Amino acid sequence: MKYIIHQNRITRVPWAVLIFFVFSGFIFSPAPGLSEEPAGRLDFLLPAPDNTGHRQYLGLSTDKPFSLGQIKAQVVIVEIFSMYCPVCQREAENINAVFRLIQSRSGLKDKVKLIGIGAGNSAYEVDFFREKYGIEFPLFSDTDFSIHKKIGEVRTPHFFCLSLDGNNGFSVFYSGTEAIETPEAFLQTLLKDSGIKVTP
Repeated sequence: MKYIIHQNRITRVPWAVLIFFVFSGFIFSPAPGLSEEPAGRLDFLLPAPDNTGHRQYLGLSTDKPFSLGQIKAQVVIVEIFSMYCPVCQREAENINAVFRLIQSRSGLKDKVKLIGIGAGNSAYEVDFFREKYGIEFPLFSDTDFSIHKKIGEVRTPHFFCLSLDGNNGFSVFYSGTEAIETPEAFLQTLLKDSGIKVTP
């Protein structure tokens, strides 16, 4: 049996119930309107993608590990997801639509980049998610949860939006755990909050 403490009351919960919650997405799915700020800066390194097109998309000139501030963009949207998160699975179509909206606008596609990080997901699991849901932007594995712990163990899907200063530095102007109501509204909110100047 597993014990869970609720305000000085101890509840006995069968292991089978806990396992069900994990695989049904209970632990990963967000509470409505929940917003969790990172514990510190998102100053981790990511491995350069093996895919040449993805390296070019991020503006990376080498195959060495890189920081988020090295991405060639003014704004970077980071999605924290999990292959096992049912909300992430449902939201895959919406985040794909956000990516396509960005890429379809010539005044936007070089200024805003999108990446995903699979919390606790192996490279195999990330590739499975990418292929199953047709994800076109770069996805990265966080097998040991090291990145997930650094950013405050946020629920999924969680979005961080960064404003880059062009000198490998950045600031976080948006952090939220939520489902995307509509791709258009989500993108417009982020653009407005970023202060980025976008030509039609």
